[in-house]
Amino acid sequence: MKTKIIFVFILLITQLIFSQKKSRADRFFDNGDYINAALQYEEELNQEGYEKHILENISISYYNTFQFKKAYRYLKVLTSGKFYGKDKSYDNSYNFMMHQVLSSLGKYEVAVDFLALYKKNQETNPLNKLDAIATIEAFKLKDDDYVVNSVTFNSEASEFGAVKLDSTVYFTSDRSSHGFMNQNYKWTHRPFLDIYAVKVDSKNIGVSEIEAVSGEVNSKLHEGNFCFTSDGNTIYFSKSNSEKGKKKFDSLRNNAIHLYKAIKVDGEWQTPEKLKLNDKEYSIEHPSISVDDKILYFSSNMPGGFGDFDIYASKINKDGTYGEPINLGPNINTENREQFPFISKEGHLFFSSNGHLGLGMMDVFVSELKENQFTKPVNLGAPMNSSYDDFSLTYYNEKDGFFASNRKGKTDDDIFAFSQTGEIFLKEYTASFEVRDFATDNYVPNADVYLQNAEKQIVYESTLDSIASFSLPIFPGKYDFRASSNGYKTNIKPILVKEKDNKTYVIYLEKEVEPAIAENSKEQVTEETITTSENITTKRREELTAEELRLKLLSDKVGPQVIEKNGKLYFDLPPIYFDYDKWNIRADSKKVLDEFALKLDKYESVYIKIDSHTDSRGTDSYNQVLSEKRAESTRNYLALVGYVNARRMQFEGFGESLPLIDCGTKTCTEEEHQINRRSEFEITKY
Repeated sequence: MKTKIIFVFILLITQLIFSQKKSRADRFFDNGDYINAALQYEEELNQEGYEKHILENISISYYNTFQFKKAYRYLKVLTSGKFYGKDKSYDNSYNFMMHQVLSSLGKYEVAVDFLALYKKNQETNPLNKLDAIATIEAFKLKDDDYVVNSVTFNSEASEFGAVKLDSTVYFTSDRSSHGFMNQNYKWTHRPFLDIYAVKVDSKNIGVSEIEAVSGEVNSKLHEGNFCFTSDGNTIYFSKSNSEKGKKKFDSLRNNAIHLYKAIKVDGEWQTPEKLKLNDKEYSIEHPSISVDDKILYFSSNMPGGFGDFDIYASKINKDGTYGEPINLGPNINTENREQFPFISKEGHLFFSSNGHLGLGMMDVFVSELKENQFTKPVNLGAPMNSSYDDFSLTYYNEKDGFFASNRKGKTDDDIFAFSQTGEIFLKEYTASFEVRDFATDNYVPNADVYLQNAEKQIVYESTLDSIASFSLPIFPGKYDFRASSNGYKTNIKPILVKEKDNKTYVIYLEKEVEPAIAENSKEQVTEETITTSENITTKRREELTAEELRLKLLSDKVGPQVIEKNGKLYFDLPPIYFDYDKWNIRADSKKVLDEFALKLDKYESVYIKIDSHTDSRGTDSYNQVLSEKRAESTRNYLALVGYVNARRMQFEGFGESLPLIDCGTKTCTEEEHQINRRSEFEITKY
């Protein structure tokens, strides 16, 4: 007995000494209480300075609580090596975290640098920065395929995972506690998640009280994303791994998330059953079931995946057992997170990922089911995706559904309703192509042309007649349009064929110029004479080019015209208007910029400066930033959609400082405010 007492005493002393090595902040951090951990680490930084250990943990704490500006502050110090100690190395995961945080703050170009560094250190496929930025900007500038609105049953708590059955919307929320004595979830300092239901009308406006689902589905722990079988009588749902109401932990003291199912009898959900697929050492979560109830899709961090969470599928056998989980492979899964799968009635896979290139944090992607294979995922773009987390998408009919997001920097999630208005998968559109003379705008006869796609495959090749034009059905995407003809310089023009856009793409050819050589019938023409003559001819051509080009610009009536004001040249475009408080290119302005890009393509030596202005609503500083974003968005559209070389375009925002209509001394109408929201295009070099 005495020996046992001594052993227990030694054990207690050992634990005390060990615990003393960890600070109060560390203990909060180890328990998953990131809110309190961050507060305590702030105090430690004030006392101890930039210790690497503290910088790492405070960055994670702010990242996990969606305080991205604060996370960026410390990640910047960590990744630049400005901390104590000779060893300036840090784990590669912080490069990916920096990429995510910078993306959430809209700093895409810098974010891509950290993503490239992360992939380089992972020894995976290298990232081409310019291609990555172009892809991201294309997501931002693509035509909207959805209309999105917040739902009325959101609250100050988190809501996500909405599923609609008939006239009832079911969703997950941490809005209510189970009782006075129950503890909150340490990570969020809010109650644990439960599943709720609300009756809605045809516009998804709540017409009943919001109540937790009846029966035994909800518990004192988490119940999260869920799905129903086709008859609505079986629910599969994510739930904290537990037995008899108590958490079960893995070998690292983590409480994994497992899949459960429950059956509805007489309107009440019966006792949930834990699926045999589960294992206490890893999580299986976010179920989605095929329309024929034969395949269960889910996300898991089980061993053998590509990294973090992957998406899997498992057959549901007739006897109620489940087939071996099958990883959906590298086309869908990455070394980072893929979660929240949803299978549409057509069998297409929607899911959220921070591993595929997107707008920041988690984005929603879709993979089309073709010949029993999932195609390369497509980013749904704005407004479905934002620079924050966008996830848990579900459809309840062919065009309408729900998803969740913490956009606008919120620390809680909200549910959004959407209606699909466009095509989310590529389909062919008719596009027309023309070859014209640069000087006359006439067709170039007998032109040899070919069209090559992004995979370097020739999709069209021909010799045209006197009418140098052709049309063909073509998928949206990037192409190289090449044209040549006898007596003309060959030209290759990169183009972007857009969806729903039966557009004409024009390539201009310039005539070959023969070098002028001075004739001398009495003297032999030497190599030196030829060189001197070429230099004189080039010099004369350069002296004439600027003035000739200026006159041609002013006289060219095709497309946006050039005007002269106060000794400067400007392109006289219809106004590029922006909606209030936004900087995305409006549909009416895209047509204007498309014509402008064609004109700039014709005059490749012309450089421009884009000046953007806001109305007077909002603060001076906000309007200054907004105008800069609008100018940048205009430049990006011309560069990425119109294929105008970005080096030819400067941009500057002037905020509300140069209004066309003074709204400071009068009450302006919406039309007058819109006149002040404009862009101007000055020619700076030609």
